[in-house]
Amino acid sequence: MREFSADYLERTREGMWESREALSDLELDSRKRVLDVGCGTGELSRVLAEETAGEVVGTDADPRLLAVAGEHVPVVAGDAHRLPFPDDSFDLVVCQALLINLPDPERAVREFARISSDLVAAVEPDNSAVSVESTVSAEGDLSHRAREAYVDGVDTNVALGGEGTRNAFSNVGISDVSTRKHHHSKTVAPPYSARDLEAAKKKATADALRERQETLTGSLTADEYERLRAEWREMGRSVIEQMQKNEYRRAEVVPFYVTTGRV
Repeated sequence: MREFSADYLERTREGMWESREALSDLELDSRKRVLDVGCGTGELSRVLAEETAGEVVGTDADPRLLAVAGEHVPVVAGDAHRLPFPDDSFDLVVCQALLINLPDPERAVREFARISSDLVAAVEPDNSAVSVESTVSAEGDLSHRAREAYVDGVDTNVALGGEGTRNAFSNVGISDVSTRKHHHSKTVAPPYSARDLEAAKKKATADALRERQETLTGSLTADEYERLRAEWREMGRSVIEQMQKNEYRRAEVVPFYVTTGRV
């Protein structure tokens, strides 16, 4: 499983749960004990704790992330493939953007079903269908090209979305499986935050691509990768120029799917 920093998780999930409608199928008002698997820094755990009177527990394999999540909910170190809980320990087991990062998502879902007495749920994006609109005309196309290369080169199914999750649920014997599609919108506009400025700097230096070089070069030739980097740096300089004039705006929309089923 790939590792992520606390800053990355907080940045990519920021604002995702401002509306709680996407969690309606989890029937949170009736839950007594909820487990958030792969909780990371606990963004979803905190929301679950606010929406249910029952106990919410977070588990993750990364102790650095658990230390952050543990400031908000009880946490237990654990591997999604070998969860450290007896059968039927929770009446809801849920994960967010976990299955897309596992080489064998069905194995994890089987564990979810083992320790749930009722409902299993997964919130998973389709990273192949992310859209970007920007006042820098080249940014949308470059983001699409980089995303295609990433999806092709990564060693897990980051485009799992709803269909892949439904199949994983059904294949391990979970019943009454249903999926709802939602969207997570992330925008950049004046006044720019420190995080926005840092992201612009990474575009101008192509550091964002360098951090994913191993994955990108799995589907791009060396020449294609260098051309993409050069165009990315040029795009980043345009972003900074527009920011200096308070003219830069960017909107990214990530489709995500909430899949539920009963054991």
